[in-house]
This record gives sequence, C-alpha cells and structure tokens, in this order.
Amino acid sequence: MAIMFDHHQWGVAFGILGNIISFLVYLAPVPTFYRIYRKKSTESFQSLPYLVALFSSMLWFYYALVKQNAFLLITINCFGCVIETIYIILFITYAPKGSRNSTVKLFVSMNVGAFSLILLLTHFLATGSTRILILGWICVAFSVSVFAAPLSIVARVIRTKSVEFMPFNLSFFLTLSAIMWFAYGLFQKDICVALPNIVGFLLGLTQMLLYVIYKNANKVIIEEKKLPEAQLKSIVVLSNLGASEVYPVDIHPDDADANDVNQGPKENHQETDQRNPKSLEVPSGLQLQQHNDNNNTDDGCAVAV
Repeated sequence: MAIMFDHHQWGVAFGILGNIISFLVYLAPVPTFYRIYRKKSTESFQSLPYLVALFSSMLWFYYALVKQNAFLLITINCFGCVIETIYIILFITYAPKGSRNSTVKLFVSMNVGAFSLILLLTHFLATGSTRILILGWICVAFSVSVFAAPLSIVARVIRTKSVEFMPFNLSFFLTLSAIMWFAYGLFQKDICVALPNIVGFLLGLTQMLLYVIYKNANKVIIEEKKLPEAQLKSIVVLSNLGASEVYPVDIHPDDADANDVNQGPKENHQETDQRNPKSLEVPSGLQLQQHNDNNNTDDGCAVAV
C-alpha cells in the first residue's frame, strides 16, 4: 500500500509539473501569432499543427471524462481547447483566401466531423473498459500526430538551412512536457499516456538538434533565397503573360535584320513592278503613235507614188 501511495504521489507531482509545462507549450506559439498579427499575414506558417493540437486536446478531454479520476488531464486539455481555438481564429483572420478556405474545410471535417463520429461510435457501440481502451489508443495516435506536426517544416529547414519557421521554444517545451507526462503515465500505470510521450521526446530532441545545426545560417541563406524567388515570380508572371497575350514567337535580331534585307529588294521590286506599267504605257503609246506615223508615211508614200 505504501508503494502504491508513493506511486500515486509521484504521479500527481509529475501531473502538476506536466500541467505547468504544457501550459507553457500552449503559449509557445504566442510570438508566432503576434508576428502574424503585426504583419497581417500568415507568411509560410501552416495551420495544420494547431488543428491537430486542438483535435488531440478534444480527444484527451473526452478520454479523461470517460476514465474518471483524471482531473489533471481535464484541466490542461480544457485550456488547450480554448487556446488552440484562439490560434485557429487568428490564423483564419490573416490567412490568404486559399489557405483560409483549406483551414476551414479541415476544421469542419476533422475537428467537427471526425470528433463527432468518434463521440457517437464510442458512446453507442462501446461500454465500460472497452470504451476507455478504444479512446485511449485513438488518443495515442493523435498525440503522436501533435508531436510530429511541427516536423512538417523539417524538410524546409534542411532544404533552406533556415530555422525561421521552427521556433526553438516550442520544440524545447514539447520535449520537456513529453518527459513529465511520460512519468505521469508511468506512475499512474496508464500506457496510453506514457507511450506517445516517448515518441514526443524523440521528435522534440530532433527538432532542437536541427535548430542548433542551422541557427547560425539563418539570415545569410534567407537573404540569398529571397532575391531569386522574387526573380522567379517575375519570370513566371512574364511567361504567363507571354503565353496568354503575346504570340509565342521568338524574334532574334539577326533574323529581323535578315528579314529587313530580304524585304527590301522585294519592296523595291514591287515598287518597280508597280511603276513599270506606267512607264510601259507611255512608251507603248509613243510606239503606237510612231507606228501609226510610219503607217501613215507608208500610206502617204503609196499615195504619192
């Protein structure tokens, strides 16, 4: 009994620490959304991590209610639902039209549709411990998605050697939170809480390692990348205009000069041809007149003779 009591105390202690750290995790994107608010643009940030985090918080909140005696899970996930909803509203407000529409569609399909389906199926088709077990493993799957969601920009970080869109504080607090909740699940003998946080620790450690590797190359690489990007956009725009509004014919200076040279004689020849009839008309008239005069002279000679 003493050992179980000790385990419970350790579980409560790590649960409280997990609440504190998770509270900071949920607040970690505040500088990001302040930047979005200040610039009135979401830039290259994505809404997927916040949609998945909201969905995970909703699932864990439902799991804690069904399981009972999980007050520490209820408190932090209730706060998570509120703060993630605020983030998503801000993102939709300042996102461009395409990103806004995709975010709303994903929110309706996942956070409303999928959650409602899980709620109805587990409520009417499962009971007791079976319902808790099914909900627990669903929560495990989406908790891993929450930890992995920030890795959607890892490829961008490696490609551009820039950590501009992968804040270190978020990765650090995710890793620390994973340690606390793993200990909580271990002492509470809840494998559904402990298991995903092992993955969370490894993924958070990977993000921090990437940050350390590429943090010094941030400004130089971005300055080099922005100019070609602007040039490529200009090229694309010009290409589209050329294809849609201008005939797709390449004119080279040499060809143009050659065409001018070739067209010159043709034009002179045409002008000569146009003038020749007039010039021929006059001589032909003279020749006819001379011919008539000659004929008249011949006739006159004949008459004289």
